[in-house]
Amino acid sequence: MGSPSNILPTPATAAGRQGLAALLAGPEKAVVALDFDGTLADIVPDPEQARAHPDTVPALAALAPRIASVAVVTGRPAGVAVRHGGFAGVPGLEHLVVLGHYGAERWDAASGTVNAPAPHPGVAAARAELPGFLDAIGAWQGTWVEEKGRAVAVHTRRATDPEAAFEALREPLAELAARHGLIVEPGRMVLELRPPGVDKGVALTAYVRELGAAAVLYAGDDLGDLTAFGAVEQLRAEGVPGLLVCSGNEVPELAARADLLLPGPGAVAAFLADLARSITG
Repeated sequence: MGSPSNILPTPATAAGRQGLAALLAGPEKAVVALDFDGTLADIVPDPEQARAHPDTVPALAALAPRIASVAVVTGRPAGVAVRHGGFAGVPGLEHLVVLGHYGAERWDAASGTVNAPAPHPGVAAARAELPGFLDAIGAWQGTWVEEKGRAVAVHTRRATDPEAAFEALREPLAELAARHGLIVEPGRMVLELRPPGVDKGVALTAYVRELGAAAVLYAGDDLGDLTAFGAVEQLRAEGVPGLLVCSGNEVPELAARADLLLPGPGAVAAFLADLARSITG
């Protein structure tokens, strides 16, 4: 159970190869952390229709009992990720953790409950102001607002020119967010207004340290995953080997920092299944 298997792709970097080797050598002390949208689930025009790739849950159920923990780290509310992922009540996923809202919420499969602090009051204020705000700046047509509980997001994917709409909204939404004590987190044709001080890097680092993990893998696909990549790089500097996986290549900033590039959620699920087989082999 200690040597890398030839069924796994070889990471492109020495640090990535070291991270994968450490995971395989000591899986009982390894954390595998994964973004949801774009990593475990394909990106779709309506986020409410996003579902985990059909191969995702079987792969996670095979892998989870063989490592210290599987954690899904997402900007979505934890309960939404659990529902869209189909993670509840699955044999093998009894110890799965979902860190929702960038770690502000936590769902544990063992208890089936979500723990979270009180929501930031600025989110409700910004949410109430957004429709009139977007209309006033001429950005309402083709954009739409997603209610995320502890955050609120403006999508431009349906606009006539999604990228132009995205760029035009960056500065006005940053000003709106600042008025309410929030920050703007950009993604793939989406700008999310959320409280400061929480991000995927903070959530991942805290969870790895909570478990005393000796190896970590993180897979993501979007700009919001850059902080998690940074957290793994910092953990490496502190002596915890890590592997960085990028799902797809739509975000060059993320792909350039990855040790391993996979073409999308189907390939991520296949990799996780192969990882489980490598550990048992």
